[in-house]
Amino acid sequence: MSTKRMTFTNQRGFSPVGIILALAVLTGLFLFPRLVENTYALHIMILIFINIIIGSSWNILGGYTGQYSVGHAAYFGIGAYATMILMQFRQVPPWYGMWAGMAAALVVALIIGTICFRLRGPYFVLASIAVAEIFRVSALNLKEITNGAEGILTTEIPPLRIGTTVVTDFLSKVPFYYAGLACVLIVIAVTWLVQHSKLGYYFQAIREDQDAANSLGINLNIYKNTALVISAIFTSLAGSLYGLYVGFIDPSTVLGLDLSVQIVLICIIGGIGTIFGPAIGALVLIPLSEALRSNMITEGLIKSGLVKEDSAVGFFLKENLSHAHVLIYGILVVIVILYMPDGVLGFFKKMATKRK
Repeated sequence: MSTKRMTFTNQRGFSPVGIILALAVLTGLFLFPRLVENTYALHIMILIFINIIIGSSWNILGGYTGQYSVGHAAYFGIGAYATMILMQFRQVPPWYGMWAGMAAALVVALIIGTICFRLRGPYFVLASIAVAEIFRVSALNLKEITNGAEGILTTEIPPLRIGTTVVTDFLSKVPFYYAGLACVLIVIAVTWLVQHSKLGYYFQAIREDQDAANSLGINLNIYKNTALVISAIFTSLAGSLYGLYVGFIDPSTVLGLDLSVQIVLICIIGGIGTIFGPAIGALVLIPLSEALRSNMITEGLIKSGLVKEDSAVGFFLKENLSHAHVLIYGILVVIVILYMPDGVLGFFKKMATKRK
C-alpha cells in the first residue's frame, strides 16, 4: 500500500503537506481584502494577479512548447481594446466584451500562427515582435476605432447583474481583486491540466526536438497553434481585466514592446515550464517595479541611514532610480541566468533536494 501511495504522489504531484499549504494560501487570498483594508495593498495584489495570468499564458506557449514569443502584447491589447471599445462606444457590458476579446484573440492567433510557425528560433522571435508592432501602429493610426494616441478612458463600469439582482457595482477594488484571483485559479488549473495530459506531452516533445516530434507523428502546426490559441485567449482575458481596472488604455500601454518583454521576464525569473514559476516571477517583479517607480527603495535607504538625503548619492537616487526599472530588470535577469538558470522556483527546489 505504501508503494502505491508513493507512486500516486509522484505521478500527480500531490502530497499532504502540499495540499494543506495550498488550502492555507487559498484561504489567505480569499480573506485578504477583509483582513487588509489598505487600498494600495489591494492594488499591488490586483497587478500581481494580472501578471500571473499573462505569465502563465505565455508559459504554455514558451515554457511547454518552446516557442519564445516576444509579441504577446498583441493579444493583451486585443482583449483590452475589444472590451473598452464595446463598453465605451457601443454600451456593451464588459463581461460580454471580454468574450469578444477572447474570440478576436483566437482568430488572430490562428492567422498569425499559420504564418509565423513556418519560422523557427530567432526568426520566430523577430516575427512575433513585428506582429505586436503592427498592432501597436495600427492602434495609433485607426483613430476612428481606437481613438489613436489619446487612448480610451472609461467613465463608468455598469454593475454586474443576474436578472434584476446586482452582484457587484465595481465601485471599489475588491471586485477586481476577486475577479483577478478567479482568473488566476482558472489559468493555473488549465496549466496543470495541460502539463498532465497527452497534449502537454506533445507540447514538451515539440519543445525538446521539433524534428524528432514530427518523425513520431506529432503534427507541429496543429499543436503549436493549439498552444498559441490557449495562450492568446488567457492573455486577452488579462488585457480586458487590466483595461477595466485601470480605466484607461492607449497603444503604448497595452501594445508596447516593453510589455511583451515583461511577460517573458516574469517566466524567466520565476521558472520557465513550471506551473507556479510565473506566479513566483510576478511576486518578485511587480512589487520591485512598484517600489522603484514610487521611490520606496530610495526612501527606505534614506530612513535606514544608509544614504543621506542631502548627499550626492541621495539626490542621484531620488532623481534617477524611479526611471531605472528597466536597468534593474536587466541586472535581475543576468543574476537569475547566472546563478538560477531554472528560475527562482527551480533554485529552491534544488536547495530542498540537496538538504534531503
